[in-house]
Amino acid sequence: MSEWLIEADHLFKAYTLGPQTLLALNDVSVRIAPGEFVAVMGPSGSGKSTFMNVLGCLDSPSAGQYRLDGAEVSRLPQDTLAGVRNRLIGFVFQGFNLLPRTSALENVELPLVYAGLPAAERRHRALARLADVGLADRALHQPSQLSGGQQQRVAIARALANDPKLILADEPTGALDTKTSFEVMALLRAFNARGITVVLVTHEAEIARFARRLLRFRDGRLISDDPVATLAA
Repeated sequence: MSEWLIEADHLFKAYTLGPQTLLALNDVSVRIAPGEFVAVMGPSGSGKSTFMNVLGCLDSPSAGQYRLDGAEVSRLPQDTLAGVRNRLIGFVFQGFNLLPRTSALENVELPLVYAGLPAAERRHRALARLADVGLADRALHQPSQLSGGQQQRVAIARALANDPKLILADEPTGALDTKTSFEVMALLRAFNARGITVVLVTHEAEIARFARRLLRFRDGRLISDDPVATLAA
């Protein structure tokens, strides 16, 4: 068993745009241990989103190696990567990505459907996850009946449904006000305290302060990797 959950070695990601080749990732190497809370920052076009897509097995690097939970995944076919994602990774997005005409409970159940769990077990686990994020009494509400903060809590519950080892959060507070943003980040910190590794992309320094480690990207390169100097209260 590796001491690292994430092992990225000399990652490159190239995109061809007409006669030009864009290096979205340019020789990026990083290690992230189980239970870490890591923020990723950088200007638009810096490579941070491409980096997160590779970590989340949503994209494969053009060159280099990526090992997740001790297994080399950078060259796996897409159908195999889908299984890895559903088993090991929970995703939280800025836009919540909830199905609009289904209940909070059904949204949280969705990854469990893909995992093939029986209906009774799906419902039991989804209700437990909604309770974990303080929304047990909103299980039958549709997204339109929930506030933005509540919708993001449902999204976090869905991300946790399959007991992932890793949560990848892409601008999870980008659509929320400051107070609600801090509540969502406190929730992610609480799950991190239970041992779940969290990696999040953010443009906001105040949000990055909830993490314990900060990666900064520029022009496709990882330019710094430092402890967070001042943690959020």
